Amino acid sequence: MGAVSPVPFADEAFIKKVEEKIVKPTINGLVKDGIDYRGFIFIGLMNCDGEPSVIEYNCRMGDPETEVVIPRIESDLLDLLQGVATQTLHEKQFSVTTDIATTVVLVSGGYPEDYEKNKIVTGLNKVTNSQVFHSGTTFKNDEVVTNGGRVFAITSFGKTIEDAIAKSFIAAETVNHDGKYYRSDIGKDLMNWGSD
Repeated sequence: MGAVSPVPFADEAFIKKVEEKIVKPTINGLVKDGIDYRGFIFIGLMNCDGEPSVIEYNCRMGDPETEVVIPRIESDLLDLLQGVATQTLHEKQFSVTTDIATTVVLVSGGYPEDYEKNKIVTGLNKVTNSQVFHSGTTFKNDEVVTNGGRVFAITSFGKTIEDAIAKSFIAAETVNHDGKYYRSDIGKDLMNWGSD
């Protein structure tokens, strides 16, 4: 893997354990079982006293993790996906930005339980330093309205976590709809990490 962890609780030793105890055995198991798997394998992990523990496997990218992973890719994503499909990925160039990405999810009030839909969304055109991903919206009478529990994922970049998360929170305050809610503690446990 050889990647630097974007979070302090997953240091180099932990990442090596993930690779040796989870990633390689997963790939070896697919090979052993003759499964010609091409695509994403999302492995949800927990750090249990320094040991990686799998909580889920998915054959898709997770949400909202995707909204911080995919935007960091500087390479041509379509070219990479074609490389996966044609088994030429090893010939492709892969690079990611060194900037840190953060995502804040805006949800409808009441989510994950009962929540109301069809709330008019405002402020989308005023977001300037973030990417707003729609996940629970639709158009009604030429207006964007809420249509799900998770309404938006707002992704921002920065040289530090503090900078990136501040931008995401500014955008989270800029986009509005009745019943909007988001966690204001996102990233607080990582503050002051990654800064000089």
